[in-house]
Amino acid sequence: MVHEQTSGTTGTPLNLWRSRQAIQQLYALSDGRERGWSGVSLDEPWAMLGGQLVAAIEQRRPPFWVWNKALNQLYMSAYHLDPVHIPDYLDALVQHRIGYVWGYTSALYALAYGALQAGRNDLAMKVAITNAEPVSAHQRQVIGDAFKCPVRETYGMAEMAFAATECERGRLHAWPELGVLEVLDENDRPVRDGQTGEFVVTGLLNAGMPLIRYRVGDRGAMAPGHTPCACGRTLPIVARVEGRADDVLYTAHGASIGRLDPVFKADLPIVEAQVIQEALTRVRVRVVTASGFDRHHERAIVQRLKDRIGPIDVVLEQVDVIPRTARGKFRAVVCALSATERDIVRRAAVQVPAGRRGTEVSA
Repeated sequence: MVHEQTSGTTGTPLNLWRSRQAIQQLYALSDGRERGWSGVSLDEPWAMLGGQLVAAIEQRRPPFWVWNKALNQLYMSAYHLDPVHIPDYLDALVQHRIGYVWGYTSALYALAYGALQAGRNDLAMKVAITNAEPVSAHQRQVIGDAFKCPVRETYGMAEMAFAATECERGRLHAWPELGVLEVLDENDRPVRDGQTGEFVVTGLLNAGMPLIRYRVGDRGAMAPGHTPCACGRTLPIVARVEGRADDVLYTAHGASIGRLDPVFKADLPIVEAQVIQEALTRVRVRVVTASGFDRHHERAIVQRLKDRIGPIDVVLEQVDVIPRTARGKFRAVVCALSATERDIVRRAAVQVPAGRRGTEVSA
């Protein structure tokens, strides 16, 4: 058995034990679907941007990566991925003749944004594969432009109970071998296909530590079972993944709001942004701005948020950097309401007639 830990985004990390056979099967599925569908393999050099420390956090000179010869992998730590060191990361990709990149969406986006800002044209890849975080349309555009390749989103978890891979037609296909997915509402009742709910999974692969009806902490929706995909594959389709259950904002009427991608469209000169709900009537927006950001753009952000959440106070804060989690992940939306406040809101949502609730917004 091999020991693993979840990232613990919403609380204490879960200690996991995975059998060698389960890991082998998982890697085989990954090689066939994530790499195979993208036309790449472990035989060619690739780079992984992840949340493991390679160098001490106080180290200010590269390398911040290590060559993993067994996997033909350049493992690059996301912890030192700041504007000062991004050129070093880009040079390392070229020096190791990397054929494709794989990593946290926010890390790939930061690297790609830096490449475009520097005018680099020596970073052509076969594919950029994202994991750990949802991909916004703007992030997809920037990553694709910088690395001159398609961007493929993946969804997975350390618990090995559910996963999905994006095909060439842009649809996320589930891996039924890993486990059974239920999508439930706030009362633990199944929602209809196409509706957003909480993901609850039962693993089928890891017999060494079975997880049964496990709340993974994510929200999303499945496409109707009869929805065909133009790629020709018949695997179930995940309509959308909206991120952590704790990364959901609430309106005063009890409606839940997931991803807020449309607020931060490509017309805004920003590097990245984070929305924090501090109270039912107040959200704080942290923004790392780019050249040209002005009052007009501030007003656009405020209005777009009010259009989706309702009459709330919006505090806009310009910052140099947005902190990551302990594992280096980026949270675009953070609900800072107390557990008591959330319970009150959820109960209100049940009592309000469906026709009078706010509209749930997703990408």
